[in-house]
Amino acid sequence: MMASLATFAQSSSQAWRDSLQVLNKAISLEPRNTDLRLKKAAVNIELGQWEYAIEEYGRVLALDQKNLAAFYFRAYAHTNQRHYDLAKNDYESFLAIVPKHFEAQLGLAMVKRALGRKTDTIDELNRLVQQFPDSAKAYAARAAYETELKHYELALFDWEEAMKREPRNLEFLVSRVDVLLTLKRHEEAWALLNDALKRGVPRAALKEWIDKCK
Repeated sequence: MMASLATFAQSSSQAWRDSLQVLNKAISLEPRNTDLRLKKAAVNIELGQWEYAIEEYGRVLALDQKNLAAFYFRAYAHTNQRHYDLAKNDYESFLAIVPKHFEAQLGLAMVKRALGRKTDTIDELNRLVQQFPDSAKAYAARAAYETELKHYELALFDWEEAMKREPRNLEFLVSRVDVLLTLKRHEEAWALLNDALKRGVPRAALKEWIDKCK
């Protein structure tokens, strides 16, 4: 089994390298073709060639100063390489063109979190919730950061709001239970777990938290 997986990984990697070779030849014939360069950068990422991808996105932006895909995916690549200030700049450039873009707004918040900018991160997450009030993921992102900051009452509210929008999301449920247990509100935690059990969530999936309530 392991050998077959290794063989698959090698063949997949070779396929990407073959694609890269084809794209490089095409780009040599059409050096101003941004679509080809974006495809090449995507292959660079698949191969773990993050710096090459960053360079390629830079070439795309030199040709097209408002290329959204280049800004977004260069920010992603910068984040992977922990170039957080550069990632922040790219997300901000993207959002200056498209102000209401969920993934870019969330990406910017997470980059500011990585930079240790607590107030700025909360501001970005507040903006995310305001712009996308129906999004469970927006509330969950803010709740997770509030939990990290030990702002537990605020986190409880946001986990509840996330659960209202996605009642069957188990991750939201156990995250809220974790906060209640941290606050030693075991009865409320058990009530949430018991309700989940009644709705058909397998007991085994909740065992860790049920044990903590005892």
